[in-house]
Amino acid sequence: MDLRQFLMCLSLCTAFALSKPTEKKDRVHHEPQLSDKVHNDAQNFDYDHDAFLGAEEAKSFDQLTPEESKERLGKIVSKIDDDKDGFVTVDELKGWIKFAQKRWIHEDVERQWKGHDLNEDGLVSWEEYKNATYGYVLDDPDPDDGFNYKQMMVRDERRFKMADKDGDLIATKEEFTAFLHPEEYDYMKDIVVQETMEDIDKNADGFIDLEEYIGWQAHQGGDCRQV
Repeated sequence: MDLRQFLMCLSLCTAFALSKPTEKKDRVHHEPQLSDKVHNDAQNFDYDHDAFLGAEEAKSFDQLTPEESKERLGKIVSKIDDDKDGFVTVDELKGWIKFAQKRWIHEDVERQWKGHDLNEDGLVSWEEYKNATYGYVLDDPDPDDGFNYKQMMVRDERRFKMADKDGDLIATKEEFTAFLHPEEYDYMKDIVVQETMEDIDKNADGFIDLEEYIGWQAHQGGDCRQV
């Protein structure tokens, strides 16, 4: 397909990827938008450009000459073409967009992995995570800012144990990813629901009343009419 056909196909795939109602995953982690540009293909393909490349990568493309941009785009297209038949299918393009959407998760995991694998053995134990994240709280159990770090640590430990499939309190990178981004893993859904309930149920009676729900939606900046 030529470049314009490719961009039109990209636009359709982007619309497909965003057509289903989004789950409120921001109860655990807030996923960044694919682009802050207006999605209007009648004017330009800037939104699709960001969705296809990722916003940061798209910025680097803006600094390239047309020849350099075409060369780099060709390398990306070769990665999208899974069956190596020289053509990009709709399914291959949808798969790439999904990958681009989740790229930020991998970048976040890599960044946090470096800060928590203290002994550099390719694993992160609960003790390593606790010491790196809450070490100063353990030294000062009553910090001046009044935030309940102990409660947060208890929640983190509970989530860590659920992500740790073999129960050895030592996380592989996959388990660490499930710990940091539980909304992406089916076996972590219970902890997402539990933490969400705890965040909304302010009086801790085990139920969410209308006032609590509206208050939570207002805090999230959402529309309480959307359920």
